[in-house]
Amino acid sequence: MIRLLTAGESHGPQVTAILEGMPAGIPVPPAIIDEQLARRQKGYGSGGRMRIERDRVQVTGGVMAGQSTGAPISLVVTNRDFANWQDRAIEPLTVPRPGHADLTAAVKYGYRELRLGLERASARETTMRVAAGAICRAYLAEFGIRIVGYVRQLGAVQADLPALQDEAVYEARFAAAEESDVRCPDAAAAAAMRKAIRQVKIDRDTLGGVFEVVALGVPPGLGSHVHFDRRLDGRIVAALVSIHAMKGAEIGPAFENAGRRGSKAHDAILRDEAGNLTRRSNRAGGIEGGITTGQPIVARVAMKPISTLLQGIDSVDLATGEASPTVYERSDFCALPRAVPVGEAMLAFVLAQELAAKLGGDSLAEQKPRFAALRQAHLDDLPMAARRWRFDEEGGL
Repeated sequence: MIRLLTAGESHGPQVTAILEGMPAGIPVPPAIIDEQLARRQKGYGSGGRMRIERDRVQVTGGVMAGQSTGAPISLVVTNRDFANWQDRAIEPLTVPRPGHADLTAAVKYGYRELRLGLERASARETTMRVAAGAICRAYLAEFGIRIVGYVRQLGAVQADLPALQDEAVYEARFAAAEESDVRCPDAAAAAAMRKAIRQVKIDRDTLGGVFEVVALGVPPGLGSHVHFDRRLDGRIVAALVSIHAMKGAEIGPAFENAGRRGSKAHDAILRDEAGNLTRRSNRAGGIEGGITTGQPIVARVAMKPISTLLQGIDSVDLATGEASPTVYERSDFCALPRAVPVGEAMLAFVLAQELAAKLGGDSLAEQKPRFAALRQAHLDDLPMAARRWRFDEEGGL
């Protein structure tokens, strides 16, 4: 089982990750991790913190001569902002922000200073999810699996991005989004999104939205229907909603499907001339019964507006018991564009877990022949007994 642990506080000396269970032989040059870390820091609407940090990874274990060894991989990113807090007398924080973990963490752990919860609940932790996700992406790439992502909606502005199953179109969307500082591939919508962020800055407010992450080249047969915690759609949604400020996720156009008739909600199965079983559409988002279909896995994630507002929100000062507006903590006006690489990383992590579990073995050299032999959605791979049978019949099918 591939496992990930992260540690560190937002303004502490560093953030750390341990990624355990990756097979040996994966090329892991630090540059591929730094590239993803840089993507996480770019996006219109970012606050002052991103002008301070210049995230670079230090790989301190599990990688030698540029390849994973099969041992736990340890990663460190230094917090440059720590120098600004190291010798500073920190003012007490006693007014919890609605929407953040300030109050709930104090209730759970009995903190007498709200910053103790704030520091760990900060989205700075996602730095290490992205770093570990870069390694998971490198692993998946060895099997032709790619992860892409982009913004679909920011505030009330929606991009015109029809549902589809063409992998080349998803690749093109991703390329276009990477040229946009709001990470939206629809140029007209991107301009409107930028305008919305400018206005929210003037209004001293914040904005959220919806982004989409897509896995391409995923083979059929990952995940399982046999237990609730092995259903892949459930695992992906859980991982995506675990990201800071994410309050919902769907696989494919799930909420649109809820308003359709069944005849318009499902993906007809077709047979091509070569005997491959294909689909006319991808309304299932690449997963049926908790198992991949071989189509693109499409997940959409809803991000609430950031809970730290310049204008403040009504709250209560826990030190005095009196009503008090929240105190502003440096934050983003809109973090949605920067959330996309985090969502990609979490999707990559879950798929890396599933693929490693499916293939077994301790090295890429063992896994690649097994991957090549995986059953496909092809008539030759699916011989049917096509005879009557009984549950209590001996001999089985």
